Amino acid sequence: MAYLLLTGGTGLLGSYLVRDLLKADRNLALLVRSTRKEPAQARVENLMAHWEEEDGREYPRPVVLAGDLTEENLGLDASTRGWIARHCDSVMHNAASLTFHAAGPNDEPWRSNLHGTRRILDLCRETGIRQFHHVSTAYICGLRQGRILESELDMGQTHGNDYEVSKFRAELMVRDSDFLDNPTFYRPGIILGDSKSGYTSTFYGFYVPLKLVSSLLNKAAGVATTREELVASIRYSGQRLTDILNLPDQAGKNYVPVDWVSAVMAQIAVNPQHHGKTYHLTPDEPVKLKLTREATEQACADYTELAERTTYRDAERLDFEQFFAEGMKVYAAYWRDDPVFDTANTRGAAPQLPCPDMDIPFFRRICQFAFETSFGRRVSRPPARMELDLHQKMQRWISPADAPQQRRKAAYVGLRVDGAGGGQWELSLSNGRLISIDQGITDRCTATFHLNSQTFAALASDKTTAQQALESGDVRIQGNGLPTSTLVQILEEAAAGAQGVPAR
Repeated sequence: MAYLLLTGGTGLLGSYLVRDLLKADRNLALLVRSTRKEPAQARVENLMAHWEEEDGREYPRPVVLAGDLTEENLGLDASTRGWIARHCDSVMHNAASLTFHAAGPNDEPWRSNLHGTRRILDLCRETGIRQFHHVSTAYICGLRQGRILESELDMGQTHGNDYEVSKFRAELMVRDSDFLDNPTFYRPGIILGDSKSGYTSTFYGFYVPLKLVSSLLNKAAGVATTREELVASIRYSGQRLTDILNLPDQAGKNYVPVDWVSAVMAQIAVNPQHHGKTYHLTPDEPVKLKLTREATEQACADYTELAERTTYRDAERLDFEQFFAEGMKVYAAYWRDDPVFDTANTRGAAPQLPCPDMDIPFFRRICQFAFETSFGRRVSRPPARMELDLHQKMQRWISPADAPQQRRKAAYVGLRVDGAGGGQWELSLSNGRLISIDQGITDRCTATFHLNSQTFAALASDKTTAQQALESGDVRIQGNGLPTSTLVQILEEAAAGAQGVPAR
C-alpha cells in the first residue's frame, strides 16, 4: 500500500497524471501549495470533482500534503516528513515553472526547476525514498539539430533560454544523486490540450501567437463585408505573421496532446520493468508549420464574426504587426525548426499507446477551445459539492505517529472512502477498539473498508448501519484479519468520530 508522492498535481499535465495513476490503482500523495483563495485540500477536491464529472465515476482521494516547492523543507513540518518516510516509496517530480527568461538567479524558472528539484531530492535522501521519476523536457537538447537520442543528455549543446538550461541542470542533478536507484526520466515535447476535447488549463507556447493572431483578426473582421473577404484577410494575416517569425512552411514543432503524455507516463510508472530509462514523449515527426497555420486559419474563419466597423487604416495593421514582433521576442528561441526525437524506449514501453495524429482536426479542436473559453478567462470550476467533508471531520482525530498510545496498538484497519469529500485513513485498534486515526493505508492493515462518501455520510447520520451497508454491498472489506463483528463495530466508531465523537 505504498504511496507515490507527486508534485505539480494541480497543473495541466499533473491533473491528468492524478487521474491516470488513480485509474491504474496507484496510491497517491500530492504535494500541493495552498493559495490565497483555496487551501491545498480544496484545490485537490475541486480537481477530483472535475474528473468525476468528466468520466462519470467516483475516484479514490489522494492524500494531500500542503507544501511549497520553493520553501525550505518544502514547507513541510517534521510530522509530515515522517509520514512521507513511513508511507511513500517513490516520487514523481512533475512541478515546474515555464518561465523562459529569469529576472535573477533566485527567480523563476530557477526557483522551481532547479532549487525546487534540489529540495525534492533532499526529501528523498532524508526519508529513504530511492525510486524517482523526473519530468524533464525534450528541449534540454537546446539548439541541436538532426536526430536526438533518448540516451543523450550533455552533448555540449547551446540552449535557447533559461527554461531549457534550468531543466537541463535539474536532470543532471537527479542523475548525480547516488542515493537513488536508477531514476526514470520523461521528456515531453510541447504539451497542448486534450486530443479529444481540446481542453487545457494553460495557454503558453503555441497559444501565445494564436492569441495575438486572434486580436489581429478582430481588427481584420472590421473591414470584411463578406465571409470571403474575411477568409482572405485571415490567410493574409496568418502568412504575414509567419513571415515575421521567419520560419519556412516545412519547419516543424514537436507538439503532443496532454492526455497522451499522461497515459504513457502512467503506463511506465506502474510497471517497474520500464523504470530506469529515459523516454522522449514526442511525435514520430515534428508537426509542420504549414499544417498548424492552415488549421489555425480554418479555426479563425469558423470562429471570427464579421464586425460592424467599416473603416480600417493600414497603419493599424502595421502597428499591430510591430506589436506582434515585440511580443514574440521572448519566444524567439522557441520558434525555431525542431529536431527529430528518437522514441525507441517509449514505443517499447507503450506500444499500445501511439501518439494521436497531430492533424488539422486536432489543431482545430485546440483553437476552438481557446477561442470559446477566451484563452481561459471563461473557464471556471464551481467549488466541489460535498455531502460530508470527511477529511475535515477526521482531521481532528488524527494522532501523531509517535503518540504513546501507538505502542498499545494491536491491529490496524484501512478505511478508503471514494468520491466527494472522501479520503484514505488507517484506523489503529487496541483490544478491538478504535484509539487513533492516521492518513494513508499501509500494508500492516489486516483489513480495509471500501465504500463511497454517500454511504459513509449515511452511516455518520444514522440513516443506515454498518451491518446493513455490509449486507447490501455498499461496504466491501478487503482482507479478513479480524472477526466481522469487530470490523462492523470499528466502522460504526469511525462514522461516529466523523460526526464529532472522538475515537477512544
